[in-house]
Amino acid sequence: MTTVHAITGTQKTVDALPGKLWHDGRGAAQNIIPASAGTGKVIGKVIPELNGKLTGMAFCVPTPNVSVVDLTCRLEKPAKYDEIKKVGILGYTEDQVVTCNFSSDTHSSTFDARAGIVLNDHFKCYSLH
Repeated sequence: MTTVHAITGTQKTVDALPGKLWHDGRGAAQNIIPASAGTGKVIGKVIPELNGKLTGMAFCVPTPNVSVVDLTCRLEKPAKYDEIKKVGILGYTEDQVVTCNFSSDTHSSTFDARAGIVLNDHFKCYSLH
């Protein structure tokens, strides 16, 4: 899983003294900054069946609002992409959207069906939050 985050309040607006890591001191509005991703560990605590089965990385990008999750799944049972699209846990769109379309969206995350990729019975999905 890769998360792509909008600028956060803890990031520097211009290059400054770094924190623990050198790139933490780089200006958020000018850079794509690698960041630690604790999401995989947290999901394992919330959904015990996924404990130890999910890992990830994160990037902070120079956009003011809305973040993205890029999730690649290998399922126990094969599933068709159309079945995944119909599950209904997340918001859903087939519109041609970009992040600013979700600035006031009320869903916890919205699955962008047009941005997903299917390879055999495995898939990659893209969700905006």
